Amino acid sequence: MFHFPSRLVERVLILGTDLQAVAVAREIMRRRGRGYEVIGFVGHDQALVGQSLINPRVIGVMDELEELVRRRRPDRIVVALSDLQDEAPLTLLLRLKVRDEIRVDEASRFFERLTGKISTEHLQSWRPWRLVFAETSRWARLYRRLRRVFDVVSSLIGMALSFPLMVLTAVAIRIESPGPVFYTQERVGLYGRKFRIFKFRSMRVDAEAHGPVWACENDPRVTRVGRVIRKLHIDETPQFFNILRGEMSLIGPRPERPEFVERLKERVPYYTERHLVKPGLTGWAQVSYPYGASFEDAREKHQYDLYYIKNQSPLLDAIILLDTARVVLFGHYRGE
Repeated sequence: MFHFPSRLVERVLILGTDLQAVAVAREIMRRRGRGYEVIGFVGHDQALVGQSLINPRVIGVMDELEELVRRRRPDRIVVALSDLQDEAPLTLLLRLKVRDEIRVDEASRFFERLTGKISTEHLQSWRPWRLVFAETSRWARLYRRLRRVFDVVSSLIGMALSFPLMVLTAVAIRIESPGPVFYTQERVGLYGRKFRIFKFRSMRVDAEAHGPVWACENDPRVTRVGRVIRKLHIDETPQFFNILRGEMSLIGPRPERPEFVERLKERVPYYTERHLVKPGLTGWAQVSYPYGASFEDAREKHQYDLYYIKNQSPLLDAIILLDTARVVLFGHYRGE
């Protein structure tokens, strides 16, 4: 991994000591070598000074902020306070920004740019309006109309190019194990409408004899051919037909099964908001986070889906398509 020379690393001072402040620091530390370094936290409680929240310490209180900036010389201040109007020294921050040319960021916006996802915890606790008031491009309506044209054209091209591979896959499945080559499964799509998704069968016919279960890595129910086509994502190619029918888009959140949606919407904040756009064959979550089979994985992927819903654009779609090729060919995810 490329590491920035030390002179290019931004020194970040975090205002706040609660869970949001720690979450921002943790994400910076997880991405070591990508241009940021946490130099410490600044809080309101003198008793916390000197204590380590995760690794960087609380180095002072808000009344000492100007002196701390003079001594520590941060390049960026991230404000992670639950009440900006009452808790943040706004006049001083403006002076530091203009006079000392220090970058000042609100924590949830900085977190979004840094990680490419929107924290559901931040939304749930104090920023739910950010999705409502997110800026919408004046080209958004045209973009949505052109997306349908793009979906139809791309699905026809995808079906034509993958046809020989689909024939070979069908033959391999039929030779290896008894049962149908294709299978359909109910999923939840746009505005919560249910539809049936098409896939190549990659598991034994009796894989769900005891009810719906999340597939996992090295799942014993997967056949030998199934392991290969899952690894290469060939099992998803019949979904070009779903795209052609208008039930899916080429790019969007992956559609989930109704049984899991019912459980996830109780445990993952704002989970049903993923149904505001069509589900996709690939998406921002799919290229940013490895395959997962747990509620925590679903929560993490949903944060990437929220980012896409808020920021969807032709440029982001192009990035996702390029990253999809990288994931399929090399198995490298954006978040790694």
